[in-house]
Amino acid sequence: MAFDPVARIPLGRTGLSVTRLGFGSASIGGLFSVVTDDDARTAIRAAWDSGIRYFDTAPLYGYGGAERNVGSVLRTMPRDAFVLSTKVGRLVRGPDAIGPDDELDRQRFDGRDDAFYVRSGPERLVFDYSADGVRRSIDESLERLGLDQIDIALIHDPDDHWQPALDGAYPALARLREQGTIRAVGAGMNQSEMLHRFVRETDMDAVLLAGRYTLLEQGALDALLPACAERGVAVLVGGVMNSGLLADPRAGSRFNYTPAPADVVERARRIGEVCDRHGVPLRAAAIQFPLAHTVVASLVVGVRTVAHLDEYPAFARLEIPPALWDDLRTEDLLRPDAPTPS
Repeated sequence: MAFDPVARIPLGRTGLSVTRLGFGSASIGGLFSVVTDDDARTAIRAAWDSGIRYFDTAPLYGYGGAERNVGSVLRTMPRDAFVLSTKVGRLVRGPDAIGPDDELDRQRFDGRDDAFYVRSGPERLVFDYSADGVRRSIDESLERLGLDQIDIALIHDPDDHWQPALDGAYPALARLREQGTIRAVGAGMNQSEMLHRFVRETDMDAVLLAGRYTLLEQGALDALLPACAERGVAVLVGGVMNSGLLADPRAGSRFNYTPAPADVVERARRIGEVCDRHGVPLRAAAIQFPLAHTVVASLVVGVRTVAHLDEYPAFARLEIPPALWDDLRTEDLLRPDAPTPS
């Protein structure tokens, strides 16, 4: 079974529909290296030309630059033709606008060699999961995007801010949903445990799970994905290549944004060997695997070049023999209960 990458899939109970492949703007927002505005917009236009109609962005990506570039392309398109998500929880601030009590997002920045995002200007990111901060974040995102509505607003990486996100960010987004400023509420994280709590304790429409439901990791099958199925919450999957390891499983590759441990590299290499035996590129199996789960609506792909983008639709359409998935299970490289394309 292959997948039509531009087929529209209902996003849970929201009334929205997303293409099976979505465009994620983290890479064009400076993840690991700077991308020029021209190159970013070229990639966004190429995604549109390929038929992709779901686009995800965030203030974090490029310190607002990704939102500006995504908006510069999408606002020239019919508004009812695409679905757009952005995120809340961080505010972009110049040095003069940062107060002594503001909590800076230091982990991913500060010009360190191991920083995830490259900083090209003086702006900083300030954590703010309060209700007022969320409203400011949405207003500022709309201004950067040049649009009058955001379809999906996701609480972004509240790993160390659970209570403010639950008590401040979520109720504020729920009110904005009632008012029609946004159409759907969700959360986006690199872990499944807290997303599961959101699904159980709030009325979320969707979650974006990055890097935790892939050929390398299926822990989300334990609680998050069943809860989403039970409550009608749609799942968007990002980070399908596990920061590049499933694209190139070798020593020195990244996993979860940092250098991959040797045992994880070895597991990825063994998965690649099974794929090779069946004449299937590892990347194709990595792309198709998450889409086989019934609650997964879209795969959010982060690319920085047009050539890289072109691989995803081609690999989504590739026929993969069922025996490949059987062999992965037999060799204990895939959970027995993981749905696979058939």
